Amino acid sequence: MSRAIAGVGASLAIALALTACGSSPGAAPSAPAPTATPLPTPAIEVPIAAATPPPARLPVPPVRVVAASIDVDMPVVPVGVEAGGFMELPVDPAIGGWYRFGADPATSDGNVVISAHVDAPQYPIGPLSRLRDLPAGETVEVTDAAGEVRRYQVQSVTYYPKADLPVDELFARSGTRNLVLITCGGQFDSRTGRYADNVVAIATPIM
Repeated sequence: MSRAIAGVGASLAIALALTACGSSPGAAPSAPAPTATPLPTPAIEVPIAAATPPPARLPVPPVRVVAASIDVDMPVVPVGVEAGGFMELPVDPAIGGWYRFGADPATSDGNVVISAHVDAPQYPIGPLSRLRDLPAGETVEVTDAAGEVRRYQVQSVTYYPKADLPVDELFARSGTRNLVLITCGGQFDSRTGRYADNVVAIATPIM
């Protein structure tokens, strides 16, 4: 875009120069004109568009989640995806994992997803083991890395068989601004080392 604008400016300057220097065809030579004081050349400032796009917004990750009614107060760290396609989680059930490829609390669109194990070998049972007891209408607070606290109101707590978990809905990056808390629940399968269900709490921002 900047080259095109600059090119138009250059063509205009050349056209003006030719018009100023040319003479009418067939015109008789005239006597030299009196010497005049040359006028200053007009300057036109041409806006130049940046060649690179503006830098992407840096996320502000959540660092703490509190659900006082079920005695949950846990740190949160960014996580990604494991090799098997599962959401990566901290080994310690006392630490929540924020899905860093989704929304953060400061964004205006998309779900903020925080998850944690119910338990793990060598660790005590985790705080989110009580997620199933979180009543609708209760408040959950999320503190981000900038120190801002955002409050959410619980709308629902649902058990989903793992095969039926609505992943696209829960991890939506647009059209919603929910806080989604996820942990495991249901029967434990000793053969696979996994629980049969997921417990999911949905909370909406308190404006």
